[in-house]
Amino acid sequence: MEKFFKLKENGTDVKTEIIAGITTFMTMAYILAVNPNILSAAGMDRGAVFTATAIASFLGTALMALFANYPFALAPGMGLNAYFAYTVVLGMGYSWQTALTAVFVEGIIFIALSVTNVREAIFNAVPRNLKSAVSVGIGLFIAFIGLQNAKIVIGGATLVELFSLGGYNKVHGVEGVIATGNDAGITVIIAIIGVLITAFLVVKEVKGNILLGILATWVLGIIAQITGLYVPNPALGFFSVLPDFSNGLSIPSIGPVLFKLEFHKIATLEFVVVMFAFLFVDMFDTIGTLIGVSTKAGMLDKDGKLPNIKGALLADAVATTAGAMLGTTTVTTFVESASGVSEGGRTGLTAMTTAILFAASLLLSPIFLAIPSFATAPALIVVGFYMFSNVVHIDFSDMTEAIPCYICIVAMPLFYSISEGISMGIISYVFINAVTGRAKKVTPLMYILSILFILKYILL
Repeated sequence: MEKFFKLKENGTDVKTEIIAGITTFMTMAYILAVNPNILSAAGMDRGAVFTATAIASFLGTALMALFANYPFALAPGMGLNAYFAYTVVLGMGYSWQTALTAVFVEGIIFIALSVTNVREAIFNAVPRNLKSAVSVGIGLFIAFIGLQNAKIVIGGATLVELFSLGGYNKVHGVEGVIATGNDAGITVIIAIIGVLITAFLVVKEVKGNILLGILATWVLGIIAQITGLYVPNPALGFFSVLPDFSNGLSIPSIGPVLFKLEFHKIATLEFVVVMFAFLFVDMFDTIGTLIGVSTKAGMLDKDGKLPNIKGALLADAVATTAGAMLGTTTVTTFVESASGVSEGGRTGLTAMTTAILFAASLLLSPIFLAIPSFATAPALIVVGFYMFSNVVHIDFSDMTEAIPCYICIVAMPLFYSISEGISMGIISYVFINAVTGRAKKVTPLMYILSILFILKYILL
């Protein structure tokens, strides 16, 4: 492992890498439960999607380890799966088979762009200050996701507000079913305690602090359920936190979604629009995640470039193509990889550990699916803090650098999109520098990107 993953060269060891890999898996294992639920709304078989999700995540993450030797994990991306189910299938009326075909074609294009260095050139064209801003923005975005997963933050009259039972029921209540202190209420309290426990472990520099924080919060949830403080309420999405082995360890058949591609609508304009929407969001979510996580890990060289980025981008592209054939939506580099990096993960051994756990989840799905979102939420909130710390690397003395960075940072959590934050950051960077007489410091590719982003908002 030392020879293959170059552990000493990267200042790490086997134990650190394995703990980091487990931590990354624990913070993103929710995708194994969430992705089947979302895609089942499009008419896809839930069990088959679970299996496809696990296999695609294993494959993509293993390829990242083998192609790039980086500690980044891949899985079907959140946001893209919702776009797939609710916009493309339910909204536009496409069959899920045709939508999967759009993802497949996008993956093929991605492979070509990765091999021809187009994606690498885009990564390198982003200025160093903006790279740091992307990391900070992702930190706020991750923290926001964690706060939402824990229900600490809910929708309200002011768009978002602090949890209250009345406010929660107003937004999320189901007819005839209301949240109580024994479901929504207690999980918020447990999540807050989990944040404090994780923060304590971080301050004390306990090894594996984020992973231990997840496990401690989960154990609190189990104790609460056993003692009756927590009562599952499936109608509102509050499920048992105890593993359910009633169906044994069988792996759900992938047959209903495997190789279900349809190419007869590929020549239509609507298909091209859908395909480019997948392409655009996936490209800049991935680039944004790579920029943010690699910046936090100190992996960028003196020129702000990520060595061997081609391998990372190729792993992402191949995984997306394979995922579509397996029966799941766009596979992308997960921002939750930051949790493993925060634990000290620096090589592909972290990614390979995560990949193996995704493979194991096929047999041990009752355990992994029992980890509630309120248990992983504290980890996301604390990882958000880690990534936010990169704000000190932004040069705030130069307003032509600082203002675009600020726009990028604010846009990610408020627009709920990494790619939107990048596009806003790049457009504002080019515009501000162009109109203030500093056009020469902007690279030609940045001008091209800003034009493409503007056209995207006009046409898509």
